[in-house]
Amino acid sequence: VRRVFILDDAENLMPAYLRFVRGVIDAADLPLNVSREILQNNKQIDSIRAGSVKKILGLLKDLATDDAEKYKKFWTEFGRVLKEGLIDDVGNRETIARLCLFSTTKSDDTQSVTLEEYVGRLKDGQDKIYFITASNLTTAKNSPHLEVFRKNDIEVLLLTDDVDEIAVMHLAEFDGHSLQSVSKGDLDLSGLITEEATDNQDKLDEETLTEKVKTCLGDRVKEVRMTQRLTDSPSCLVADENEMSAHLGRLLRSSGQQVPDQKPIMELNGSHGLVRILSDETNDERFADWVHVLFDQALLSEGGQLEDPSAFVRRLNNMFANLYQASK
Repeated sequence: VRRVFILDDAENLMPAYLRFVRGVIDAADLPLNVSREILQNNKQIDSIRAGSVKKILGLLKDLATDDAEKYKKFWTEFGRVLKEGLIDDVGNRETIARLCLFSTTKSDDTQSVTLEEYVGRLKDGQDKIYFITASNLTTAKNSPHLEVFRKNDIEVLLLTDDVDEIAVMHLAEFDGHSLQSVSKGDLDLSGLITEEATDNQDKLDEETLTEKVKTCLGDRVKEVRMTQRLTDSPSCLVADENEMSAHLGRLLRSSGQQVPDQKPIMELNGSHGLVRILSDETNDERFADWVHVLFDQALLSEGGQLEDPSAFVRRLNNMFANLYQASK
């Protein structure tokens, strides 16, 4: 009665995020009068599945510990699939999280940093794991949202796989440290950033400027405010704390899903020369051109697409012409 071949394709024995695994299950506990329908609701199948998953994850953990280079090769091939387990497998979520590798602002271009290594490098007073999502590594590395983090030597995870944003939403925290997107909500970096000495520049009338910019942009934005994210760029776009990021919205739209219309929050860097020029501009038409160009630049820098590229080009040409005439 032993060694009866039951199924050659038993999907229920391995979760979808381990679909790259190939093997044979040898078990003496299954009844002989079985069918696919019976197996799907058999408690022994649930037990075999749980044990198999635990065994596979244990082997991957041993590989990561004993042969890091070989594990990195494995991760290059199957890491994106394994990260789906952060979404689907609640019971093994922490184990899977410890197996994940990421690129960061302090690593090379390969995914090679574990969350444990990141947590081990946290700055004094840092209680969050910061990350940014983007469509590719170049966009992520050059995002203006990273400027204040680079300047203050705060490491940020660079997440570029399609599954990443939903995965970190389900992970939420690791070793007691919550995960925080650098492109969403208000950032509280008190105690982590170095306060610079104030210069002799005149203080901007920030409230008047932000209200005027918001009026000019109308329904293109939800809010306009000053920022502490930026050091080199004049503006950026962020999502509200409880809304999906622009990157996730683009991913869902590209897959054909209906996504509710969300307006971004525009943040201005009050110390940037262009924002100061904007503040001093008295011509309403030129002011509008400056505002829309800054908005469109911020949209492009985060990987978005312009609704009206010809209007962007026209405004840039007008500004160049005005600057040339003013210099003569």
